[in-house]
Formats: sequence, structure tokens, C-alpha cells
Amino acid sequence: MAATAPAAVLDGIRVLDFSRVFAGPSATQTLGDFGADIIKVEEPHGGDSARTFGVTQEVLERFGVSPSYLALNRNKRSIVLDLKSPAGQETAQRLAEQVDVVIHNFRPGAMQRLNLGYEALTARNPRIIYCEFSAFGQTGPLAHIGANDVALQAHSGLMSITGEPDRPASRCGTSVVDLHGGLAAVAGILAALLHRERTGEGQRVETSLLMSSAHLMSYFYTDYWMTGRVHQRMGTANHLTVPNQVFPSADGHVVIIAPTDDMWQRCAAALDPVLDRPEFKTAFQRRQQRGDVIALMTEATSRLTTRELIDRLGHARVNVASLNDVGQAADDAQLAASDGIFEFESASGPIKSVAPPFSLDKSPASVRCPPPELGADSQAVLGDFGFGAGEWEALKQRGAFG
Repeated sequence: MAATAPAAVLDGIRVLDFSRVFAGPSATQTLGDFGADIIKVEEPHGGDSARTFGVTQEVLERFGVSPSYLALNRNKRSIVLDLKSPAGQETAQRLAEQVDVVIHNFRPGAMQRLNLGYEALTARNPRIIYCEFSAFGQTGPLAHIGANDVALQAHSGLMSITGEPDRPASRCGTSVVDLHGGLAAVAGILAALLHRERTGEGQRVETSLLMSSAHLMSYFYTDYWMTGRVHQRMGTANHLTVPNQVFPSADGHVVIIAPTDDMWQRCAAALDPVLDRPEFKTAFQRRQQRGDVIALMTEATSRLTTRELIDRLGHARVNVASLNDVGQAADDAQLAASDGIFEFESASGPIKSVAPPFSLDKSPASVRCPPPELGADSQAVLGDFGFGAGEWEALKQRGAFG
């Protein structure tokens, strides 16, 4: 007998997704990977702006959309609605009556103006989980301001501690606040679904780029509140422990982290006996003599290749990693061995994307469909929600679809 496929843990959960760009779509993709039916609502002219983010003419001709869009929108169905039209709003309201989750990342007040706010939708569907994902939150002096990942890297202080000490502040190379915020939204939605299972109650879930960036900076803030210290840029180093940074090898660079005294002893023994000094014995001493520790380690690591350093320190149970470029990291065997890559067929050919950052052995994530073309599922989705063919035509005439 053929083996039965494991049940998807979110099978039967419907999500009406008004989010766009990175943060919201990353959240709904994760929900979709675990079985939720994601209805991606897009505006008629161009849809999600991430469809063309950073795209070259060559990529556009080959794939039709940007890598950014393909990376964050698998396992979704796309429906086009003109939410500025009464017919589009009415259609969205009817869809919301039959879904479990609504998520959006419009500015505060925008969904209310579209008659799609929490109060309006919960009146129609009291069991709904309504996730609002904003830049600065729903209230407060900055709530009315729109902002993106780099703006919150700046606002949160994250940018101020990123980069070399003698250079201007620098943006983190990826949209770390957006993607961290996406996981925060997933956690909030799953907690609300568990609450509803126990009580029958829906509720509002709020998250923001502000809180995502603050969470990333949490131990820096607490350090400041406790001591008044304002940490500055340290390049690849870390103020908590020494060593904890990039070192040169004979043919590249590696990161070496030895935060505990036991690990430092193993590190010193694996690299060079000269490092095993009484004045470097404790973490406090190593922080006090950071310059000497780093100088001696640099001498030791420069004599060995990256592979030799990885092998020596790895066997000595010291935290170590090679400094890879994007291509080396994407093609590294460890990512594939960790089931970290999803491969699927799109209309333009095979696509690789990164799997969710957690796995469930009883109900694993999977790819059921590639990222959708704009509005490709409009009629099918409305049919699934009980709209007849005549209603489709009537809504089309009234401008529901732009």
C-alpha cells in the first residue's frame, strides 16, 4: 500500500492576506507551507509591488517577476480586488466571513477607511483572527508614519551598532526587521488560533516593525537601562565575549566564537600554545585585554587555511564558521542536508527557495503550488467561497476587479 502523506497541521485554515512586499508575505508563506489556504488579495494594476522589486529586464523576460516575489509567495492563490470600489469592498467583506485569519500591513486607519477594519469584520465573523502589521504600531506619536525595514533599522539603533568603528553606520545586508517581523506575526497568529480552539473566541493580533526591531535589540536596550551604556559599532566583533569575530585565514576568513572559559581553553590548544596564558584565563580578563587576544589569534589563524581552521576548531568543539559569500552559502551542502531548500516548478521553469526556519516531523511543510500570477485564481477563489457565475459577472461590471 502507498504511504499516506502526513496531514498538514494548518489544513483547513483560510487566510485572507492583504499584505505586500516582504514582512506580511513572509508570514503568510510560512502559514501556507504548513497547509493554510492563503488568499492573496492584490490591487488590479501591478499587484504586490514586490513583483518587480530589483528586477532586471533579463530576469523579467525569463521569469516574469522578481526573485523577491518568488522567494516569499509560494503556496498562495492570487485574487485581484479594487478595494477603493464599493463592489471590491463588499467582495472582501464576504470573503472575510468565511476565513479564519485576516492579515494586512496598511498604515493605521487605512483598513477602516476601506470598511475592512477589525470592528467591521469581527461583526460579520466573531471567530476571526485579525492581524495588523504596521511600521510603528497602531497608537502613539509615530503611528501615522509609514516606514520600511531600513527606517526601523535606523530608528531602533540597530544601524548605529552595525559597521566598522571608524565608518558611518550601515544597514544590515538583508531585510532583517521585515523577516523577523514575519515570524513574529506567525507566532501571534498561531497563539490566537490556539486560544480560539480553546475558547471559541477570535481576537486582534498586533505586531510592528518597531517591535520586531526592538526585539532584535532587546539585550542592548536592557544593558542601557541597567548601566546607561550606549554601545557603538565594533565591526564583526561583539561586546559580550572575546573572541567573537572574523579572523583572517591563509586563504580567506573565518568567524571564531569562544564565549566560555572551557571553550577558550580548547580554542587556545587547537590554535597555538602561546594563547594559553594566565592573563587570558577568564572571560572578564579577555574582554579587558581584547586587543592582545585578537592580535595573537590573528597571527595564529593567518598561518592556517580556512579548511584547516574549520577542522581543528570543529573537532575541538569550538564555535567556528567560514565567511561565505551569498553563492557559497546558498550552495553549501549543510543547507541542503538540513532540508533547507524547497524546489518547485513555476510557469517559467524550476525555482529554488528557502524552506521555513523550523520543521515539524509529524506534519512537515511542503510546496503545493508556486507563487501565483496576478489574479490567476480570482474566479476559482470566489467559486470556493460560494459566489455564482452570475455574481462574478455582476461584480466585474461594478468594478470589483478594477
